Amino acid sequence: MEIKDLRPGSESYLTTGFQATNIGRAIELIERMKAEKATIFFSFTANMVASGLRGLFAEMCKRKFVDAIITTGGSLDHDLIRTKMDYSLGDFVMNDSELHKKGVNRLGNITIKNECYEFLEKEMTKVFEKIYNGERVTSPSTIAKEIGNSVSDKGSFLYWCSKNSIPVFSPGITDSAIGLQTYFFKQRYVDFGIDVTGDMKQLADIVLNADKTGGIVLGGGISKHHTIGVNLLRGGLDYAVYVTTASPWDGSLSGARTQEAVSWGKIAEAGKHVTVDSDATIAFPLIIGKFLRS
Repeated sequence: MEIKDLRPGSESYLTTGFQATNIGRAIELIERMKAEKATIFFSFTANMVASGLRGLFAEMCKRKFVDAIITTGGSLDHDLIRTKMDYSLGDFVMNDSELHKKGVNRLGNITIKNECYEFLEKEMTKVFEKIYNGERVTSPSTIAKEIGNSVSDKGSFLYWCSKNSIPVFSPGITDSAIGLQTYFFKQRYVDFGIDVTGDMKQLADIVLNADKTGGIVLGGGISKHHTIGVNLLRGGLDYAVYVTTASPWDGSLSGARTQEAVSWGKIAEAGKHVTVDSDATIAFPLIIGKFLRS
């Protein structure tokens, strides 16, 4: 269940109108990020790793297309689980009471068996034990790196991040299945802990040492805000591409357009930016396909 087809989209995106034009603009901005050697921050939410986009993320990390990843703890969950376990395709309308009785969890139209999380529990116990043998209090990026070191699946973005020294930051890691496993692990090792501030200096150093920064932001939430928020330290992102289905009308961060970030100094006043209003599983393969097809 991975997206493999990376044939280029139409060269006329820019003149098509509607969101096709914004897809064309997004492609142009990413081209500029790469041409100007901007430090690229890639932000996405966990649901996208449960989908076929996981394959694109892994390919990007294999090619060192991005310099740092900022994501949720659930992304680590899904990436680790899918190194050995399969998810299934269901529907957006199902009998959820029956699914629960069968030990099946629904994520949109993707279904995930409870056995997947039993596998995660076993694997994370091994990861935590390895970390604990070296340090009592760890950071989210260390956990991500050790997960990547523990797997051999080349379809895993964590595998390639560990192999290519791409840091993975997860400021909200405790809000995940891995976070729950941390609670269980601490019942036996009470002095074990995750310092969610432990990555702040490393992330800030990447921002402050960059000549220019670019953000590719899929979805919203804490991943998005941590990406744009840390760039306040340097006067904002120079380039930003958002892909979202959220609405801005309730003032939510997830729905906020790039223009709003300019008012906060999270995108520079002279920065180049675009918001693509689309489901990322549709738009992102079209945007990134041009760069990964070779």
